[in-house]
Amino acid sequence: MVERIRTFIAIDIVDDGILDKIVSVQRDLSSCNARLKLVKRENIHLTLRFLGEITPLLLEDVRKIVEKIEYNSFKITLSGLGAFPSSSNPRVIWIGLSEGAKHAENIFNFLENELKRIGFRPEPKGFSPHITIARVKYGDRRCLSKIINKNINTFFGSMQVTSINLKKSTLTSTGPIYETLYSKKLVNTEFY
Repeated sequence: MVERIRTFIAIDIVDDGILDKIVSVQRDLSSCNARLKLVKRENIHLTLRFLGEITPLLLEDVRKIVEKIEYNSFKITLSGLGAFPSSSNPRVIWIGLSEGAKHAENIFNFLENELKRIGFRPEPKGFSPHITIARVKYGDRRCLSKIINKNINTFFGSMQVTSINLKKSTLTSTGPIYETLYSKKLVNTEFY
């Protein structure tokens, strides 16, 4: 049986100031009487494309696609808490992008076109740039809703995106473990 590797392509959130603010909001969410699966600080990222479980051979083809990304470094600004399907019925709690979303979408579109050539089906939901910080299992949705609405305009910070990462996700009982398999540096990584 061929080994399969669970993979995705992402922008890692590495700015400590941003991460501190996210962890603080996660603490607020944890104060609600709800069962949450919080995304660990070291795992917080913006998914550009989830690939699922793929063979090592296909993984090499994907790595070559990521290697072909030619894009300038750009700034993203994280602000505003939201939820899928809605803030009154949160299942996934996320932070939005108020700046840089178009750049992330351009990279997503490049990846979609290239991945289609090697047999991937198009992403059915399209691209909705967000950073997942918690998944709601069950519990006091009214309390969660209140915290989401309180943080609807919260500014988490800005950071320069200097690389796009091909990641491996190993599922464990204590949550996923992510490993960067390949990192594509972006051009012109000057900070603004």
